[in-house]
Amino acid sequence: MLSTTNPIHCDVNHATLLVVDDHLDNVRSLALLLEELGYHVRKATSGEMALETIQIAPPDLVLLDVRMPDMSGYEVCTRLKANPTTRTIPVIFLSASDDTGDKVQAFAVGGADYVTKPFQMEELSARVRHQITILRQQQQLLQQQQQLAIQNCQLRQEILQREQAELKLQQVNLELQRMANTDSLTQLANRRCFDETLNQEWCRLKQDHQPLSLILCDIDYFKQYNDCYGHPTGDTCLQQVAQAISSCIKHPADQVARYGGEEFAIILPNTDQVGAVAIIEEIRSTVATLKIPHAGSTIADHITLSAGVACLIPSQTASCQDLIIATDTALYQAKQHGRNQVVLYAAPV
Repeated sequence: MLSTTNPIHCDVNHATLLVVDDHLDNVRSLALLLEELGYHVRKATSGEMALETIQIAPPDLVLLDVRMPDMSGYEVCTRLKANPTTRTIPVIFLSASDDTGDKVQAFAVGGADYVTKPFQMEELSARVRHQITILRQQQQLLQQQQQLAIQNCQLRQEILQREQAELKLQQVNLELQRMANTDSLTQLANRRCFDETLNQEWCRLKQDHQPLSLILCDIDYFKQYNDCYGHPTGDTCLQQVAQAISSCIKHPADQVARYGGEEFAIILPNTDQVGAVAIIEEIRSTVATLKIPHAGSTIADHITLSAGVACLIPSQTASCQDLIIATDTALYQAKQHGRNQVVLYAAPV
């Protein structure tokens, strides 16, 4: 069956081999020599026994005789390669035939190598070692691919977590920005936001040569309201008035802000004085329909507003402070003239 000289032992990584041959003597002698080389060897004397053995515990490599009475080595190999759990096991065919057709068939059914009998043990050992080396490299590559897949999955999760963290941070920053620009009681823009917006609109409309209107309105006798009803009720009143004012604002660029304690400001870009007066009159009418009782008022039995309106076309010779001063002057005149009214600023002649 085989010819031997002194075999060279090598590191075989504890590989398990299955020797399949219907001649028991051949199986025993080959197994003994392979065990001397350091392999763990199992034996089978038929194709069926080989398939059963492989199903129970797959070996690293199969040394398979071609000619067996019950099932040929070709059929055994074919069935191994058809099974997903055993298709990667390398098969070295052992045959006394040196016929080219037999060799071609061996490789056609999935064989990894073909050794003719009688063979030199050094040659067989080298071929086995070569197949085990290939197998180990494939296993190592598969393990690396699996590790890489795990790392990629972990990386994707880390990226997703980072993206979620960044999104959350953006949301937090947006909320902080909103809080920094919002009056906590009325949820309108606060004085800081009002100043920034007015300055931005002034600069923008200075380039466009378009009008910018400003309204300042004040709840009449609000100190007396707080004295009469208490500050918690006064806060509720401010919230109701703020909502009424906001409901009358139609354009996205318009802004309502809490300017002071009971004072509100409305910035109206691209709006002339006629349009601004129409808006504040609508606001006063809406507030009046709330019928918020005000026993401390000397002009009405409910909450009323005084308002000043000014309109300028921004220019190089003026500033947004000029617009604020003009509007505040008009508001002061509305109060001086008896409250519960609107005064449109008129520049001194």
